Amino acid sequence: MTGSDTTAGSRLRHLLVSQSSEPRIALVAGRAGTGKTRLVERLLELPQSRARSALVLAFTASGEAVKRVERPLVRSTAATTSTPPATADANHPRTATHRTDRSDQRAEYGTERADRADRLEHLDRPDRVDRMDRVDRTDRPERADRPDRTSGTEPRPCIPGARTETFAPDATPAAPHTATTTAPTPPSPATLGALAALGDLAAATDPVLLVAEDVHRADPAALALLTRLLTKPPAGLVAVLTYRPEELPEPGLPLGGPVDYPAEAAVIRIPLEPLTEEQIAAYAAEVLGAHRCSAEFTARLHQRSGGVAQVAADLLRALDDGGKEPYGAAEVDAVGVPVRLAELIAGRIRAIPAEHRPVVWAAGVLGEPAPAHELAAVAGVPLETGRAGLLAAEAAGVLRELDRGRYGFDVPLAAHAVHDLLPGTVREDMHRRAARTLGRRQPVPWARLARHHRHGGRTRDWLRAVERAAEQYAAGGRHMDAIVLLDRTLSATGIPQHHRVKLALLLARSAVIALRVDETVGVMRHIVEDVDLPTEVRGEMRLDLALLLSNTVGLGEGGRAELTQAAEELESRPDLAARAMSALAMPYWPGPPLEANLRWLERAEEAAKESGNLAVQMAVAANRATVMLNIGAPGAWQLVEQLPRDTEELAARQQVARGVVNAADCAYWLGEYATADALLAEGRELASRTGASGAHRTGRSTELLLRMATGQWAALSEHATAYAIEVGEDHLAAVDANLVRALLALARGDWSTCFELLTGNAVSNEERPVPLGAAASALRIRLALARREPEAAAEEAELAWGRLRAKGVWAWAADLAPWAVEAQALTGRRERAAQWVTEFAEGVEGRPVPVATASLARARAALAESAEEHVTAAELFREAAESYEALPRPYEAALAREAAGRCALAAGGRETSRGVDELTAAARVLDDLAAVWDAARVRATLRTNHQAPDRRPPGRPGYGDRLSPREREVAVLAGRGLTNREIAETLHLSSRTVEQHVARALRKLGAHSRQDLAQAAEAQGPEQGQ
Repeated sequence: MTGSDTTAGSRLRHLLVSQSSEPRIALVAGRAGTGKTRLVERLLELPQSRARSALVLAFTASGEAVKRVERPLVRSTAATTSTPPATADANHPRTATHRTDRSDQRAEYGTERADRADRLEHLDRPDRVDRMDRVDRTDRPERADRPDRTSGTEPRPCIPGARTETFAPDATPAAPHTATTTAPTPPSPATLGALAALGDLAAATDPVLLVAEDVHRADPAALALLTRLLTKPPAGLVAVLTYRPEELPEPGLPLGGPVDYPAEAAVIRIPLEPLTEEQIAAYAAEVLGAHRCSAEFTARLHQRSGGVAQVAADLLRALDDGGKEPYGAAEVDAVGVPVRLAELIAGRIRAIPAEHRPVVWAAGVLGEPAPAHELAAVAGVPLETGRAGLLAAEAAGVLRELDRGRYGFDVPLAAHAVHDLLPGTVREDMHRRAARTLGRRQPVPWARLARHHRHGGRTRDWLRAVERAAEQYAAGGRHMDAIVLLDRTLSATGIPQHHRVKLALLLARSAVIALRVDETVGVMRHIVEDVDLPTEVRGEMRLDLALLLSNTVGLGEGGRAELTQAAEELESRPDLAARAMSALAMPYWPGPPLEANLRWLERAEEAAKESGNLAVQMAVAANRATVMLNIGAPGAWQLVEQLPRDTEELAARQQVARGVVNAADCAYWLGEYATADALLAEGRELASRTGASGAHRTGRSTELLLRMATGQWAALSEHATAYAIEVGEDHLAAVDANLVRALLALARGDWSTCFELLTGNAVSNEERPVPLGAAASALRIRLALARREPEAAAEEAELAWGRLRAKGVWAWAADLAPWAVEAQALTGRRERAAQWVTEFAEGVEGRPVPVATASLARARAALAESAEEHVTAAELFREAAESYEALPRPYEAALAREAAGRCALAAGGRETSRGVDELTAAARVLDDLAAVWDAARVRATLRTNHQAPDRRPPGRPGYGDRLSPREREVAVLAGRGLTNREIAETLHLSSRTVEQHVARALRKLGAHSRQDLAQAAEAQGPEQGQ
């Protein structure tokens, strides 16, 4: 699970499969936690590895050598087994004492067995990554330029106490420690056995695989053996050595000194890189489940962990509570620093001389890569002292150069670990110096400056910096960043009222654009209710609150009342009043009739003109184009073309982006799908460039609807589900996603899921946007008709038609009309159904609404069928099918073809053959869409009329252990959740026959329950010719 795991694995595999007898040596470099151990385990699982003699050694933090794997070696009879030296080679570049970890002194067999069992237990776990063991530097060999930590002198503590002389600019370095000599500790039996096995490799005659893990921990004796082996390797040797480059006593020299590799040997270095954000997302989904991992969550997880696999694994383990709620960025932040990382950093800091530690503390306080002069300034030391501290921190593996001339931590969370170690007074002093230092940057990083002012105890400076940061974010289109900062600030206690008002207004403006609710609505409501607020300020807050609600949870009666009151309170502010009136002009919401919306639009245009504000004028222009498109007014498309895409003002461009995306949405409801697709691409690109995240979200919703309409159903349900989770099931945008999911569930026979999706959203049907409400009602009618509940279908049709009539935008009846008319006709209300058809026809007459043309033909066909005028009905259904196909809407076209075929079979005579062809064609399209319930229903109609296309020819053998076509249909529908009675009605079978088919399918597939049937039946697939 490493960022370069695929590349590294393929390179190691290539070394193994090569038939050459020349030695091949791979040096695998990876910082702590990047997955070296996992890579080794995958290597050992390869067949090419298992075919070789092998020795796998792991070096522990105390220098012990432990055998993990040893497969028998074939040795030369003339060779003798070498004996490893028990003490260090005095001439070896790495000169230090070897100590034994007493807790690990077990018998050699027991050590190997225990270590191997431990690895086998976790071998296949995806979270098995390289361990970041805490390194005790007092037990490690030291470089000559590092102070000796084996002396009897008490080391200075890692955690700083009161301010010492090391903070003073004129402080002098402490005197170096005096080295002392410690008697060497004899190697343990396990180490002696491991090194003896290593010495035997030189005499091997068959191809051998050597893996040495963590050679940066090896003692001089082991390094001497490894160096000797790689200088004169046996033929066919493949050696893989892993190490942490940041812990090498001699940088760039994994074995402590240069190795005289033979000329014929292939020697490569393989660096392991951190995980990418995509890899982190995939890993998080595997651990927690994709439904819990929002894009915001995985982005923060990647940012906090730095892509280091072990840190990500530790964070995910801490978060895994077995729940179902999706995670966001806040949950990652709340975990804090994993213990493993905190101890690693603390142990490494202890290895740094006390006079150099302030530079590390400064890096922890800054929390971002910084140049040497800024680190020195924050540390409160001269530049030269700061540079020396950087060298010491780099040598200890604490800091590194992340960018040219900028130093920081590999893992951003490591900065938090260091920050948490500092006492309050030291931390406060450093934050104040950090604020002074960052204040000299251009442009000023106001958000970071605000953080340092707050931690430095400067409240007034903190609030001023937050205000500037929010304005800076908004100007750059980073509204979500502004919202997070302002939300966090306003949740603090003790903020003066005048500051709260300023910050709340900034919060409201960004929230409306980014469509972020969360705690923002509560904060805004609290401020609006403040009796001391000036009228204009309250009006502005009320306006932003209403706009936020309308774009996230819907504009119900309460929202309209807030907008109306805001328009009155803002009478002296035409720019803001125009925004309120423009929102009231949108007919998208249930409530007032279209005529009232148009009156508000006229008032908004007058106020926008009076304001002279370009952004407001663009907002009103975008809304006018949206309103005119919705009602199919002539010249509406020209209004969209006239929106200036190249205006210089960012706020105006954001409104243009919103207008273009709204136009794409309107084109969808009109049935202009090619136009919708083109506008959607343009609008989303504009929204991305201008930071109009609300418009971008609208575009994503429209894209789902477009894919549904045009038959692009592959993985559509999964995409819609992920989007609903991302925005939140109670968000208005989830209504679009759930409509898509509900249609797919109905077509596939998952009626219970369809019902839940149509009723489970917190946005009630009465408050949903009118077109979405009408489309959802159409699905509820279809579901009721499928369940043989015509009265429930007729009741839903009555309510939905009433809402459409009240609004008066008949283009939005396209999804509803055919099914509403059918429901009324089936319950004996043909006269009312005919009245609705006339009303619909008059409402769309002369308006460019292609989808309404198809829908009207289908509604008229339903009326004719209810009157048993089968030939006329068949022709009208064919007309509807052709219109749907031209859009294209393949699913609706197939349903219309099915109805035409049904009517043709009912008419009989010359129509029969045509009806069979139409039903067969419809079944083929529905099969392609994986609309299994619809396809099964069509085939059942063919069978009922003795026209079954899949009848088994006489004399053909039975199906044996494979499912018959009928058994497969029944199994899939049963697995989708349909009852035996519902399946029987769909397939025109008896309940007893369905029961027998289910029993045989369970037996043949080895399924344990009905829930398992669908997946098992689809996995088996139909027989050739079915």
